[in-house]
Amino acid sequence: MDTSRPFSYREALHAGIGRGVLFGPRFARPFHGVRALPSDQTDAVSTASEAMLRLCSQLAPRLREGQFFSSETALALYGAPTPRGWVPAVHVAVHRPAYPPRTPGVIRHRLQTRMPLTRVVHGIPVEDPVRAWVQASRVWRPDDVVAAADFLVSPRRRLATIEELQHEARRIRGHKLDTVCADVREGSESPQETRLRLAIMRSRLPEPVLNLEIFDETGRFLARLDGAYPQYRVAVEYDGRQHADDPAQFARDADRWDDVRREGWDLVRILNHHMRDGAAPAVAKVRAALRRAGWPG
Repeated sequence: MDTSRPFSYREALHAGIGRGVLFGPRFARPFHGVRALPSDQTDAVSTASEAMLRLCSQLAPRLREGQFFSSETALALYGAPTPRGWVPAVHVAVHRPAYPPRTPGVIRHRLQTRMPLTRVVHGIPVEDPVRAWVQASRVWRPDDVVAAADFLVSPRRRLATIEELQHEARRIRGHKLDTVCADVREGSESPQETRLRLAIMRSRLPEPVLNLEIFDETGRFLARLDGAYPQYRVAVEYDGRQHADDPAQFARDADRWDDVRREGWDLVRILNHHMRDGAAPAVAKVRAALRRAGWPG
């Protein structure tokens, strides 16, 4: 029996591992009925998504047929941004008439009877990404819901389409997801880029074009801009780095920004501290650039 991965207590007994070993110091007990190697004997995790995957992998041996990870736990397993980051609990759901597991560390959901659309992600059962998004939207703030949706519909991932999100949102009575869907866009590549775009739109500035590719007069590719106003030749770039972690990449970016400016674009560079106070400093920088370019607003 492979004890390098989490396993159920019953599975271990059946394989001939004694109760004394299973209750001894050799194995951790992350959930009732589950055994795993202590965390210091497994690979370290560096992100909240990796930590969630580890936790779900530890619970997976306990799951029965029809039980699956749902809501924000499912979204985290797909890699989507979640507002709370790492939380030491997981969402598990079933469709009626079944019941989810009762154990500490599990947030239980008993869903309406419906054809399951679960997927296998990293070897464990996970709710359909569109359904998981709707489930999480019940308790998340609207901007966080949009950020997760932007991730799902990104051309780089294709986990969902805007039309699929809209269709599922219409099933939820009294929940104004239709207004959230109206703010979802393909092409946003980070939750902060999404929040910046939403702040710009709320401030009644023009909505930027996402991922506009620009070229010099010879046709040489210069850059793909996070946000752009081609009419005014204003480019908006979000840079979340606190410092130049990779000096070579930082130098390449600086050269790229110079190329963009030489082509007559006013480059507005947004840093983390510009996103405070609801991104008010960032919006002010974009507004000033647009006015310099002749925007009449």
